[in-house]
Amino acid sequence: MEQQQTIKQAVSVEGVGLHTGQPVQLTFNPAPIDHGYKFQRMDLEGQPVLSADINRVISTQRGTTLKVGQAEVHTVEHVLSALSGLKIDNCLIQLTGPEIPILDGSAGPFVSLLQEAGIEQQDKPREYFIVEEPLFYKDEATGSELVALPHDSFEVISMIDFNSEVLGQQYAHLNGTTDYAKEIAPCRTFVFLHELEYLAEQNLIKGGTLDNAIVIVDRKVGQSELDRLAEKLGRPSVTVDQEEGILNTLKLRFKNEPARHKLLDVVGDISLLGMPIKGKIMATKPGHTANIEFTRLLKKVAVEKRKLKGKPHYDPDAEPLFDSVKIAAWLPHRYPFLLVDKIIELSDNHVVGVKNITFNEEFFQGHFPNNPVMPGVLQIEAMAQTGGILALSTVDDPGNWDTYFLKIENAKFKNKVVPGDTVLFKMELMAPIRRGICQMQATAYVGNKIVSEAELTAQIVKRS
Repeated sequence: MEQQQTIKQAVSVEGVGLHTGQPVQLTFNPAPIDHGYKFQRMDLEGQPVLSADINRVISTQRGTTLKVGQAEVHTVEHVLSALSGLKIDNCLIQLTGPEIPILDGSAGPFVSLLQEAGIEQQDKPREYFIVEEPLFYKDEATGSELVALPHDSFEVISMIDFNSEVLGQQYAHLNGTTDYAKEIAPCRTFVFLHELEYLAEQNLIKGGTLDNAIVIVDRKVGQSELDRLAEKLGRPSVTVDQEEGILNTLKLRFKNEPARHKLLDVVGDISLLGMPIKGKIMATKPGHTANIEFTRLLKKVAVEKRKLKGKPHYDPDAEPLFDSVKIAAWLPHRYPFLLVDKIIELSDNHVVGVKNITFNEEFFQGHFPNNPVMPGVLQIEAMAQTGGILALSTVDDPGNWDTYFLKIENAKFKNKVVPGDTVLFKMELMAPIRRGICQMQATAYVGNKIVSEAELTAQIVKRS
């Protein structure tokens, strides 16, 4: 099992932000296990910290921007791609300004800096998001499409098609044999000539130069226009490399450098998931907006998988800890209100109950005719009865105590419960039981679905 990794020492670099044009110093710092990637704005009062989390993304206009409170960090994709590409799990990135320095427009300088710092293993295994079934995202307006498929390692395939005679269709591939540092990280951002003026009008690319972006020339352009562009960008002159269709200020590092840079961006953007992926990502015409929406989809699946990670195992052939007769000896509830059939797990801090739902349940007569659905309030009641077994296991004479609700919070009903379902109710203590007060996290499962969840507070009271 692979271990988490961080860097051995702090390292710094200075540059300007691509869009803000502001000078900034960036410092990579070692971080403890389970820290993940976090940015810290050293120039703001209180030096706020922003987690590199998909839920913190507020903009994808020509780059990915994070925000927490009033603190923002712009254009995070290249630095995150460098960390993810080198399989570094934990790092604190300190900044003296609002935007990551663009440097040469690639992740290469960040990779070199991190390699200079050195990488060391940490004493905890890496947790992966494992793709178990195909996941799809498509933006109908742009034609961007991303797919995640099951795979035993991390792999990315990127295809771009701008309907441009210069670029044509390009492909790039990252797998277990790809040297990310040499083959992906050095690939620079690119822009079409016709976009430059628009970006400038939008108050962007203040820190952009012809040294940190490949400019694609996909239309005929006169020398007078090139001269105006040169003046605007502080160059004595520029011409077009007719063979490659780019401005002559840069030479391509790879024939498919634009496709490789798009792959670099995909790696950086999906690192906002917060954990490395085992799966194959196929990205067609990717862009920051599509990358981020796709990562939101992955995050939603990851959250559900994390909740299901604690799903109890139910073996119908195994002898239960409590059958319905013993449950009735502990709980005061009786037909038609005893809503737990078995207890299959019981410890000091959790309990698992089972309820087999049949069409004979009396509440189905009115809820609803010809559409039998178990009421959510009765699911909550069944949770409470299951939790009552855990609470009563702490007293000497459980049959002489009753349980009463004090509070129900954050109740959510996610899927219907219908005849034929077997529901597992898992109750976990949120705090030690004191003075008969029990606070429990409740989750109800049917198969691999969470059907409902809530935070319940109840009190056990001895009968007078």
